[in-house]
Amino acid sequence: MTPVKVAIIGFGTIGSGVAKLLLEHGDRISRRAGRPVELVRIVDKDLVRPRNVSVPRQLLTDDIDSVIKDPSISIAVELIGGLEPARSIVLSLLEHGKDVVTANKALLAEHGPELFEAARRLGRSIAFEASVAGGIPIIAAIGESLTANEILSIHAILNGTSNYILTQMEEQGQEYAAALAEAQRLGYAEANPAMDVSGADAAQKLAILAQLAFGAEVNWKEIPRVGIDTVQADDMRYATELGYHIKLLAVAERVDGELELHVSPTLVKKGTPLGEVRGAYNAIRIVGDAVGRVFFHGLGAGQMPTASAVVADIIDTAVGRAAITFRTLRLWSNDGPKVRLRNPDESRSRFYLRFNVQDRPGVLAEIAGILGRNQISIASVIQHETEEEAEGIVPLVIMTHAAAEGPMRRAMEQIDQLPVVRPGSVWMRVRD
Repeated sequence: MTPVKVAIIGFGTIGSGVAKLLLEHGDRISRRAGRPVELVRIVDKDLVRPRNVSVPRQLLTDDIDSVIKDPSISIAVELIGGLEPARSIVLSLLEHGKDVVTANKALLAEHGPELFEAARRLGRSIAFEASVAGGIPIIAAIGESLTANEILSIHAILNGTSNYILTQMEEQGQEYAAALAEAQRLGYAEANPAMDVSGADAAQKLAILAQLAFGAEVNWKEIPRVGIDTVQADDMRYATELGYHIKLLAVAERVDGELELHVSPTLVKKGTPLGEVRGAYNAIRIVGDAVGRVFFHGLGAGQMPTASAVVADIIDTAVGRAAITFRTLRLWSNDGPKVRLRNPDESRSRFYLRFNVQDRPGVLAEIAGILGRNQISIASVIQHETEEEAEGIVPLVIMTHAAAEGPMRRAMEQIDQLPVVRPGSVWMRVRD
């Protein structure tokens, strides 16, 4: 039987893992593809850097045209990351008759409509399981296994770096900076961790899931997001006291015919599946109108979990399943009903509030008055005794009943103007 010839573009951590699977488990992969799957080329700018896989020298090249212009190569795996030259390379691969497998969430979140339209026009497919949640098969679950459902909501922990940092802060009592440094030392966080800790990475992944599950074409930059760098060890202690863990939660939810999207640190109830996700793991909870609640949990990054998803896409492409799914789903197209995005100010939630206030009579009444004038009701209050070294400043923690985000934002701005309140008050959503 004629083999399927595969090329890898980008021989970094994930590319090395994909090569390892294809070269060391070729018989298993070919058996599951129903035909031989042959790795014939690996393209990278740096061909001498040590990798954890032994590769025949003849497979390595720094010439991208050796893949693009080789008609015998039918599947190209794009693993260079970023927007350019990845976008131009993917377009060239499609134009030269190749199906594409990618793990590039940033590329899809930014240029998905253009790339998918080009693939449809050229009769090719793009498979992207590894772009969201690493080894968790969430793309296949939503795009195939749950297609009998209308998806009602997605609540997800989509960034393992942030979840590791928050876990360290809670379990080890570390401040944010110390937990981040530990994550960098262990390789969970990049030297520049901004994409992870700002919520941008999770927002890109949420934009992809929103397109897949709801047909929402949204620029990830427009998704409201708050990063974890605002979370302090004090918040961890109070959340624990109240019976919650703090997670960077990505949410896509139908509310009154509109789609609510946001990424932010959120208090999640202890004992719930999402609340108990620890370390560098990812998790996704989906609610469908027929299936009810389903939950996915696993490593959302790392060499072999991500390589597992990439190779699964290679097998699906070789079998022909990817082409059928691609044609049927018509992602990032103008087909189907448009989804209206909900005004973030109308998003409702319970909230956790923390203030540093002067320890004197009447402070709580002043804060409660502002909350009340903004239609925000207090559910509970925690105020511990003054410590001598605190110079008369004490923390005040308030849990609210459900309120809209717009009034909550305005109330927090007004409270921070009070002479009895130190600036820099904290507020977070609460999910029970």
